[in-house]
Amino acid sequence: MAFELGPHTLAIDGSALPDKQLIGGKAWSIARMRALGLSVPPAFVVTARACTGFLESGAMPDGLADELARGIAWLEEASDCRFGGSGRPLLVSVRSGAAISMPGMMDTVLNLGITDATEAALAGATGDARFARDTHRRFLDLYARIVLKAVIPDLDEHATPADWRKVIEDAGGAPVPTDPRAQLLAAVQAVFESWNSRRARRYRQHHGIPDTLGTAVTVQAMVFGNLDEQSGTGVLFSRNPLTGERAPYGEYLARAQGEDVVSGRYTPLPLSALGAQMPAVHAELLTAAATLERENGDVQDIEFTVQAGKLFLLQTRSAKRAPAAAVRFAVDMVNEGSIDEATALSRVTAEQVRTLLSPRLAEGAAAAADCVAKGEAACQGVGVGIVVTNTDEAERRALAGEAIVLARATTSPDDVHGMIACRAVVTEQGGATSHAAVVSRALGVACVVGCGDGSVTALEGRLVTVDGASGCLYAGALPVVAPDENAEPSLAALTRWAEARAPLTVLADGGPDALDLTSVDGGEDIERLPALIAGHGCVRGGAIASDGGVRAALAAGVRVIVASPRLPVLLAALEATREQA
Repeated sequence: MAFELGPHTLAIDGSALPDKQLIGGKAWSIARMRALGLSVPPAFVVTARACTGFLESGAMPDGLADELARGIAWLEEASDCRFGGSGRPLLVSVRSGAAISMPGMMDTVLNLGITDATEAALAGATGDARFARDTHRRFLDLYARIVLKAVIPDLDEHATPADWRKVIEDAGGAPVPTDPRAQLLAAVQAVFESWNSRRARRYRQHHGIPDTLGTAVTVQAMVFGNLDEQSGTGVLFSRNPLTGERAPYGEYLARAQGEDVVSGRYTPLPLSALGAQMPAVHAELLTAAATLERENGDVQDIEFTVQAGKLFLLQTRSAKRAPAAAVRFAVDMVNEGSIDEATALSRVTAEQVRTLLSPRLAEGAAAAADCVAKGEAACQGVGVGIVVTNTDEAERRALAGEAIVLARATTSPDDVHGMIACRAVVTEQGGATSHAAVVSRALGVACVVGCGDGSVTALEGRLVTVDGASGCLYAGALPVVAPDENAEPSLAALTRWAEARAPLTVLADGGPDALDLTSVDGGEDIERLPALIAGHGCVRGGAIASDGGVRAALAAGVRVIVASPRLPVLLAALEATREQA
């Protein structure tokens, strides 16, 4: 099995799958891929139990430094490289990984282990001093921001490591350790601490993820997408996460590392660019994606790196998906025989269907409209509001009842609270796998990315309509229409399946015996619902069709809810039943 290096760490050799709650989704996916014989750099994991212990006590677990040393020794043997040594240096990534995916919410440090000496060794081993210097700069930049929590300018790529260290020391008040083992222990602690960052707490609160889970930390041998012209990095979805189309979808950035893609600072190319440059690698990647989707029974989001023409898979997880894609994935996979109807229903949320059935642009509304900016569609939906570029201001104004569109050059995890509150998110940089795109899909918020430098922040204060399907931002508020849930075959199929399993009946129109909460004082207040609906078998209006309202109705023994659309209420009832099981 994956074997213990100590009470807090496991080496991931792929011979068995440890408990995902213990090692987190990232390490679990590495174990799964290694077990399938796929090309994955070796890794070990510090368990989530170590994180919860740290969060409770405020101190790193006893003996963890020794366990990390044993983990590094195992990586050295597996990779035939040496951590902090000459010859073939071993560098590692230090990445968070909770049991429930929280993309972009916690911290990562790449290229850890590089020093002035290992930079020289890396240059000698690869024959490329420019690559080694670039890798050193990348490490110092991330270590300063993540571990030292220093606010630093972008490091001048033409400066020396000594210059960079001085910039960091001046900004953060602490030097970067020259001992790679000290770097590693500090980076693990920084990842533990990121579990309680503001962005992570807000994300968990929004998605109902328990604060008690903690995060594991995966330490993995680095492979270098920034090595040469036959190297790069990218993200592949086994199906299109925007539309649900059964076709691979992804992006690729040549001579880059993964942080370049997810940060949104660079706009990558379509995955076809990899196919044109390295067709054999592209074909291998698609084969691996099909295998992982089949073995995991769900659409996969796969991070990969190509180093000198060789493919490495770094992580796979169930893909975050736009509402339209969630519905199509669920229904198509039932029709393909991959999952059953109950599983399909568990993969579509009431909120996703509400978003899908929310107003969209009226037919012909865009024809005469002024498209003031255009980018890449990243999450379907329509958002109408005032453009605000400051995240805190966006949250404040949205909570006050104003319709807001958040516009940023690019988003980071620190912008999540504003993204949750706004009607749409637009960015000037980044692609469909950037932070803004991935988080917007998780939230079901209309999103357009990569509109071009200066294009959307210049719209601050203007009223715009964001069309997440076309990628256009239109001046003013365009007319919208509400879709019909009965006219869409996939929604109709989900409704039939949900009706057969739901613990109550949902009608679009009700009889005269229904309690109408719109005419009852407090009917819009979920906390007052239990007292208001007690003894009533049929209820309509007010807050009854919300997720909290449905839970209250089930607890009160309500047999019929009158609401339109019906499917979100049915899905909320099924989810409440699963929570109680």
